[in-house]
Amino acid sequence: MLRLAVTTSSETFERMRDPLGDRGIDVAHLRAKEFALDLSTPPAESFDVGFVYPTRPMEGGVVTARHDIPWVNTREDVLTSRNKAGVIAALERAGLPVPQSVCVSNPADESDLLDAVESAGLDYPVVVKPNSTTRGVGIAKAHDPDSLSGHADVLSLVHDFRATGDKSFLIQEWLPDARDYRAMVLDGEVVGAVERRLSDGARDGGRWKHNVHRGAEAVGVTLPKRHRELVESVADELGIRYLGVDLLESDGRVVVSETNARPTIDDDAKYDADFFDRLAALIERVAKKS
Repeated sequence: MLRLAVTTSSETFERMRDPLGDRGIDVAHLRAKEFALDLSTPPAESFDVGFVYPTRPMEGGVVTARHDIPWVNTREDVLTSRNKAGVIAALERAGLPVPQSVCVSNPADESDLLDAVESAGLDYPVVVKPNSTTRGVGIAKAHDPDSLSGHADVLSLVHDFRATGDKSFLIQEWLPDARDYRAMVLDGEVVGAVERRLSDGARDGGRWKHNVHRGAEAVGVTLPKRHRELVESVADELGIRYLGVDLLESDGRVVVSETNARPTIDDDAKYDADFFDRLAALIERVAKKS
């Protein structure tokens, strides 16, 4: 039986363990952070292949070297997707629709910041988001130049800490009343999608972030053909085998807002019937190539 290393022990691990086990793949947890390792002692267990490269690149390098395993999603895949501005730039260059965006690298003068927003033709409100965070962390809306400068000041203070590796952030156009989709792409094809929805009460209370970790509900949907083709083009352009792609639809426009090379596996009902068959086939192919 093929042994798969999974570095998360949360929902994704639990949801994939039994279905992949039924397909001849033993899913086991590989600890990739919060440890003290004697590097001169060989690991007590072995793996044939890893699922997704660990969130921390340094510790990921350690466990990869110790276990000598290939990953379905590699270190390069994870770093590519984590760089939101890099993804936007790559997709823009490929002619794929993305939000109007300005990338800011701190420290940046207030005048340069405001001039860049004006030159890009962005109207207020605008969305301000850190370049590398997930789950909606640090995302804010700026309604005017003063509030934009205030958000930029906060990010500048955070970036002053030497331990802050990423000193960049994004300013993007605000898409009103947007529908928010997360599509899962496996080996170049969409295998499921959800629409992330806020309750009426949340919207009436001024909430606008659709992240599930912030209280939105993920409802399984069938994407229109146009959306599916766009999502598959994104995965092809980035060259990532297992990818979550976020779409925003507003006033007839559909744009790619973000990608995630470490997407959480949801419950089975939100994926195509052959999702785990195809995932198992991909894992086996990566293992055989090593």
